[in-house]
Amino acid sequence: MTELGDDPDVEALAAARREEALATNQRRLLVLAGDRDAGIDAAFDAVRGADVPDDEVTFVTAREGFRFHRVEPKRASSLLGTTRTLVVLDAHEDFSANALGRVAGAVDGGGLLVLLTPPLDEWPTRCDAFDERLAVPPFSVADVTGRFRGRLVSTLRDHPGVALVDLDSGTVERDGAYRQGISFDAAPPRIPREKNRRFPRRAYEDCLTADQSAALAALEALAEPDTAVVVEADRGRGKSSAAGLAAGSLAAEGADVVVTAPGKRNAAEVFARAERLLSELGALRGGGADDFDLAAESGGRVRYVPPTEAGAAAADADALVVDEAAALPVRLLESFLAAPAVAFCTTVRGYEGAGRGFAVRFRDRLDDADREVTDARLDDPIRYAAGDPVESWTFRALLLDARPPVDQLVADATPDTVSYRAFSPDDLLADEHLLREAFGLLVLAHYRTEPDDLARLLDAPNLTLRALTHGGRVVSVALLAREGGLDADTRRHMYDGGRIRGNMLPDVFTSQLRDEAAGVPVGYRVMRIATHHAVRSSGLGSRLLSEVRDEFAGDADYLGVGFGATPELLSFWRDNGYGTVHLSTTRNDTSGEYSALMMRPLSPAGRDLRDRHAEWFLGRVGDVLGDALSDLDADVARAALAAVDAGADPSADAAFSPGLSEYEWRVVVGASYGPGLYTTAPGAFRRLGLAHLTNPDRASLTPREERLLVRKVFQMRPWDVVADELDFHSTAGAMRALGDAYEPLVDEYGTDAAREERERFR
Repeated sequence: MTELGDDPDVEALAAARREEALATNQRRLLVLAGDRDAGIDAAFDAVRGADVPDDEVTFVTAREGFRFHRVEPKRASSLLGTTRTLVVLDAHEDFSANALGRVAGAVDGGGLLVLLTPPLDEWPTRCDAFDERLAVPPFSVADVTGRFRGRLVSTLRDHPGVALVDLDSGTVERDGAYRQGISFDAAPPRIPREKNRRFPRRAYEDCLTADQSAALAALEALAEPDTAVVVEADRGRGKSSAAGLAAGSLAAEGADVVVTAPGKRNAAEVFARAERLLSELGALRGGGADDFDLAAESGGRVRYVPPTEAGAAAADADALVVDEAAALPVRLLESFLAAPAVAFCTTVRGYEGAGRGFAVRFRDRLDDADREVTDARLDDPIRYAAGDPVESWTFRALLLDARPPVDQLVADATPDTVSYRAFSPDDLLADEHLLREAFGLLVLAHYRTEPDDLARLLDAPNLTLRALTHGGRVVSVALLAREGGLDADTRRHMYDGGRIRGNMLPDVFTSQLRDEAAGVPVGYRVMRIATHHAVRSSGLGSRLLSEVRDEFAGDADYLGVGFGATPELLSFWRDNGYGTVHLSTTRNDTSGEYSALMMRPLSPAGRDLRDRHAEWFLGRVGDVLGDALSDLDADVARAALAAVDAGADPSADAAFSPGLSEYEWRVVVGASYGPGLYTTAPGAFRRLGLAHLTNPDRASLTPREERLLVRKVFQMRPWDVVADELDFHSTAGAMRALGDAYEPLVDEYGTDAAREERERFR
């Protein structure tokens, strides 16, 4: 090893760290802090000192003119699934936590990550493009803090394996020498005896560790129906490669294997390994990994299908492989159980999704699915040796390993034992355990949490955190975003089609729903809310929302929320006083769900905003359900409509009035109590049905009857489709059931003329 003093010889320093990285099959981090041009020059010195060929080097920078492979920071995700010996990340412009996480993961064992930064003492206070994105109206970039970068700097100054050069002063602040924690190489793969394995020997020979070969053995269960395999691993452990070897092995036998993931790029390694295996076996007939569609000589196939379509596609296939399962919502994960056999592969700690979240949100449902479930876990790193300091640094700096408190510490928490707390970013920075517990809960709250969310939590001026603690431990958190309070120019810009960051409800109300005044009231949107899994369904979430309401009642006009609509979530928010004001008319590309917007007024201005949008929603929803929302789940429609008046002034008559004419009442009564036909005046039936669905407690209809109203009267499905979906014996039976369903509605809402008409048939 080359020993260095304080001479800032970057070339020699890089050579020393590269020598150490190669000797340990780990990675090292070199920070070049100071002037940007000087940093780029020093990075060239580092490449020369590390003796890395040009074609193994990537510069992640907005600057152009390099002889090396260059990637724009906003396209750092293109490095996912790739392996580089040396990566230079230019943090002077458009730096983000996401880019850092993606770039670090691309460096191979024996390689170097080189970080170009402004002077470390100045970096936290310097603003760049990411800060501008955090400055959502009405805030300016001057309101954005540098806490995330300040915390990052502190980790760079004390974490093992980090070499730090101050280019401006010409000194080596840390040489980064590190030989502690070196582990022996991972155990070699094990090849089961021929009588004990189903997959080809070649597949096991392609494994790199014993963990990976054990995972492949577990994935052999996919050859049998009514099975499920769960494969969990940290990043860089080879789970996607194992899934690809399994998919290729199944296809070689003639199986049709569907592969899905949050995006095609997430599945690239699965297809690369499947294609390689099929080629090695001489079984590849056509297609390629780049096409995400492989054909085997046996007639088998490996093909990518987007998550929203994978459940239906896999029902007719032999097996389904789900990569990065934790990054997908539970509704989609449940749909995948239509496959005869399914593998859920998930990252435990990483920006792809939280493995613990997968376990909390979905594992119990999988265990109840009447399948034989096999578990596998990969712990041994593949691309670098265990104890790698760059991995432990990224986990620490980006909180990829953040976790809520252990179950035993909070298991006896109740709404009566908790305390309500407002945590400022400074509070979180002052207590690392508190930060990890709070952020760990936020990770579990959403399937797409990413490192940038940590920067937003610490620096964004529009965000604020509220929590419930039990014995000092965080058991429930709510992340709130301030919205509205926008000036006339900003509101006009939105009305004319401009997008305004960080103001979701005012943006939708203004640009889509044509309400230019919607940006005037000030609201707080609940971006995320999460309760510790050990005490879920114990009322803590409702207690937290109640405290938030009481705190902000004098400072804001409304509370709001937007989420992928499910019956359970709609009912939860309705029970907490939030009323539906909008349903999106397009599905989310990843979750496949329509979004719901709900509000709880806190002031007269907020009530006016909520009331007019609830009224407009009811005025258009009948038409929208027959058009853009014709495929909306009937139970989602029922729950959304039932929540329209939630939180309304109890002294006001907020009930939707059907407003039928005397003639329309005769038609409805004739079709329900007499020989009339629904098709004579569908609009009358729709308005009367809407009166019921927005006030379901006023008349007694079964859930099946309400679904019949949604499917036929609102979504105008053909009678045979409705009859089949709702398990009627015939279309005639469905027609009779619709008439029967309207009898209690006539009784409840009918005018004197309607009741007189009804008596004719009694």
